[in-house]
Amino acid sequence: MASLPARAAAGLPPAWLRDNCRCADCLDPVTGQRLLSVTDLPADLAVRDVTAAGGQVTVLFHPDGHRAVFDQAWLDRHAAGPAEPPDPRTEDAKRLWPAVGPRPLARAPWPRYLADPGYRRICQQAILDDGLLLLRDVPTEPGTVLAVAASMGYVRETNYGRLFDVRVEATPANLAYTSRPIAPHTDNPYRDPVPTVQFLHCLRTAADGGDSVFVDGFRAAALLREQDPAALAVLAATPVTFSYRDAGTWLSATRPLITLDPRGRIREIRLNSRSLQPPRLGPAQAAGFYAAYRAFAELACRPAAMRTVRLAPGDCAIFDNTRILHGRTGFTSAGDRHLQGCYADLDAIESAVAVAGRAEQKGMDPP
Repeated sequence: MASLPARAAAGLPPAWLRDNCRCADCLDPVTGQRLLSVTDLPADLAVRDVTAAGGQVTVLFHPDGHRAVFDQAWLDRHAAGPAEPPDPRTEDAKRLWPAVGPRPLARAPWPRYLADPGYRRICQQAILDDGLLLLRDVPTEPGTVLAVAASMGYVRETNYGRLFDVRVEATPANLAYTSRPIAPHTDNPYRDPVPTVQFLHCLRTAADGGDSVFVDGFRAAALLREQDPAALAVLAATPVTFSYRDAGTWLSATRPLITLDPRGRIREIRLNSRSLQPPRLGPAQAAGFYAAYRAFAELACRPAAMRTVRLAPGDCAIFDNTRILHGRTGFTSAGDRHLQGCYADLDAIESAVAVAGRAEQKGMDPP
């Protein structure tokens, strides 16, 4: 068998080359999806010959005799070695809020957001990078939050409906529907997966109190790693159960408070004392968990870590619910505070940004 030229193959095994053949028999030319699975390939696959000319690399395989033609630039780009682009959901792909100093808050007028595709892409990218965006001057007609969500993707319908009202109720099924203060938390940690984006649109404010607070949970976890790496390890390795029940719902999910990816990068936060169930741990493990839990919660709930915003009518806060913790100050129960919210998902925003970027590269407006 002929050996592959170093630049042509970059040490790639025959299975990689054959699985990634770009011909019409292997890759659908319309959808760009593979037509064969790995089990369709010969188990004893080998390379018979390789030629490189005119910017293309041709590989002949044995025993099936298949011929694959690769663009040299494509092959170089995809065979670069073990380095991978950052997972867009991990801390490496985010702009963490500063440990000290002002907390960032991108503010954008809704009319310009709607009218300018390039500006809309910048705003959506801010949600991905900073975790939080505040749209101003959104019409205060009930239900408008669904139009905001539709501009970025698809609404995630839950037991709370396509949208939900956050206001004081006479018989609340959730503490959110009271005037009590709410500590920074993840919404719906009792779902798996959690809704990854949340929208909160202010229709009316309270006369006194009811300010919204936001915290970068990734930054809090990163600080915990710096100050007490053993505590971070405990929280990442200890699944706990979150649960929610009402007359028609019983939801439960068991996950760690801090989720790391295989490389140890922070990828998801679940912090919500209201729905955390008694951890089923042995005495020593429970003591270690609660010490780590307290250390993390103290970092997340420091006043210096919070971005406090008094939402005005027409303001719509949009944030990454896997990263940004949100809460509020208490307010007088006689106040008329009314927010409407809904849930969506980050993958739709990531898609919208990517499609807009592709359109900009082609010199045309996105569809």
